Amino acid sequence: MTPEEILKLPSMPAVAPSYPLGPYRFINREYMIITYETDPVALRAAVPEPLVPNADNLVLYEWIKMPDSSGFGDYTESGIVIPCTFNGEPINYTAQMYLDDEPPISCGREIWGFPKKYAFPTLTVNSDTLTGVLSYAGQVVAMGTMTYKWKESPGGAEAMAKGMTKTSCNLKIIPDVDGSPKICQLVAYNLENITVKGTWVGNARLELTPHVNAPVADLPILRITGGKHYIADLSLPHGRVLFDYIKDAAG
Repeated sequence: MTPEEILKLPSMPAVAPSYPLGPYRFINREYMIITYETDPVALRAAVPEPLVPNADNLVLYEWIKMPDSSGFGDYTESGIVIPCTFNGEPINYTAQMYLDDEPPISCGREIWGFPKKYAFPTLTVNSDTLTGVLSYAGQVVAMGTMTYKWKESPGGAEAMAKGMTKTSCNLKIIPDVDGSPKICQLVAYNLENITVKGTWVGNARLELTPHVNAPVADLPILRITGGKHYIADLSLPHGRVLFDYIKDAAG
């Protein structure tokens, strides 16, 4: 391979790249998000500075089913998102993510810094119940349930689509060849080209089990405030650096 050919490759390995060039389009992406209140000390410990956790100590535990994802195929994710502020502006911080598909694990970690690990999440409709389960290393570490399409979300599809454009960010850490930090950044992104096809709210329950390699239970459940369920098409564009710990913290 020539240097010119190498520089045109979208990802590793060179003989069969793990993922294509973006942006990335998702069709019929289905979410179940259960919101709960947690311990403020544990929440502060889970959020990297200079982000500030929300004053209400809320956590969003989510399952996302992605049956049609360009370059990635069909997979499901589960994990924790924490509402925060950055310089006073609202932002969602992705703290943990677990999924069952290698291409989006590699792509998500390498481009945006999504904290992805391989596991086995599912999101299914069982009779009258929307059910999410996350299994890691043979153990169920999270289970959530929600009433199925009981009530349309306030504001409907328009309000949900607007809310989905909120800035999100991840902590991206990539070491150099000697093991020292090469990239250490907060990476921001905003979803685009959003079409919400249905959105509902309802009662929900969530159970988290302690696990050393999937520590979703480290943010304990004090009070569940409700659940959201929605289906949308959207695009995930490339990200931007919000804060560089090597450059900005040193300065």
